[in-house]
Amino acid sequence: MTVPVSLIEEATGWRRALHARPELGYQEHHTSQLIAEQLEAFGLQVHRGLAGTGVVGTLENGPGPVIGLRADMDALPITELSNPPHRSTNPGVMHACGHDGHTAILLAVAKHLSTTRRFSGTLHFVFQPAEENLGGARRMVEDGLFTLFPMDAIYGMHNWPGLPAGEVAVNAGAMMASLDSFEITLRGRSCHAAMPENGADPIVAAAQLIMALQTIPARRLSPLASAVVSITQINGGEAINVIPENVVLRGTLRCLQADVRSRVKQMIDEFVTSFTAPLGIEGSIEYQGDYPVTMNHAAEAALVRDCALTLMSAEKVHWNVSPSMASEDFACMLEHCPGAYFWIGADGDTPSRPLHNANYDFNDGLIAPGIALWTALVEQLLPRS
Repeated sequence: MTVPVSLIEEATGWRRALHARPELGYQEHHTSQLIAEQLEAFGLQVHRGLAGTGVVGTLENGPGPVIGLRADMDALPITELSNPPHRSTNPGVMHACGHDGHTAILLAVAKHLSTTRRFSGTLHFVFQPAEENLGGARRMVEDGLFTLFPMDAIYGMHNWPGLPAGEVAVNAGAMMASLDSFEITLRGRSCHAAMPENGADPIVAAAQLIMALQTIPARRLSPLASAVVSITQINGGEAINVIPENVVLRGTLRCLQADVRSRVKQMIDEFVTSFTAPLGIEGSIEYQGDYPVTMNHAAEAALVRDCALTLMSAEKVHWNVSPSMASEDFACMLEHCPGAYFWIGADGDTPSRPLHNANYDFNDGLIAPGIALWTALVEQLLPRS
């Protein structure tokens, strides 16, 4: 399809306005207000409040299947380093993952389809808060997303640096890894730094534990299993001449197979409690949140692939790609409803900055192909008789 230039320009304006006013998870008040007002202006039924700031817009157009299209809305706690005209005006917060672009594209699709109506069925446009580590998808489900809005299938799209702009990648099966975030507390015995024999040093234990945990994917699992254990925060100590009482480590576990995930969690638990004991340290671990593997349903993934093939040549549609070890809470929606999650390439003439990079900015060149792809998918899944 040819996307109207006026719609591309309007969506670009929304995207840049959202980029300039980024909001963290569950704080997307301005963002959700803008979305709801636009959806109402398009004539859609609008429901607010799922997961606090979530918005669902419904467009009915005769009998037929019911499908959902989802976009994420939240930003990240990152200070933006680049200086585009639409630079973040919220210090320490920026759209470093492209959720501003996802939201703008889905809004444009809602406007376009509310006018053209070349489909028969019902569409739910799902604007989800708090994708970044806070489990907004799970909260929407718990708040009744699929009870209030029963769906035959739901689909999610994410821009993807490393893939040429507009190209599509999708799998039947695993697309993104599971996520378990954890906090490890190592309790020692503080003492003078010059007399370590009088205490039990949790910092030395932490250093050894961090390296030991890396042996789990490297030496305790088959090379064919997929797991990443990362320690991302270390907190401990108050003075340079005092061995501290406690050290806290925080990190994440990512896996692509449910059985591997269970095994690795058990091994981490064993390392934390038994590896540190000979050092005189008491170790404990608390898991603080989790996302399952983003597991596409085979039939729905194939429909995305087939739809993309109607818009572009076969070499631009990537099937059975290597899954990412990053995580995505759209997985929680796929646990309750058939569907698929796919990537649309973000690299233009020069490679895109990585996701979650302080210099990242969504490639507005994706707006037109994103609108076209969503529209084609709707018209293929909900054909007019």
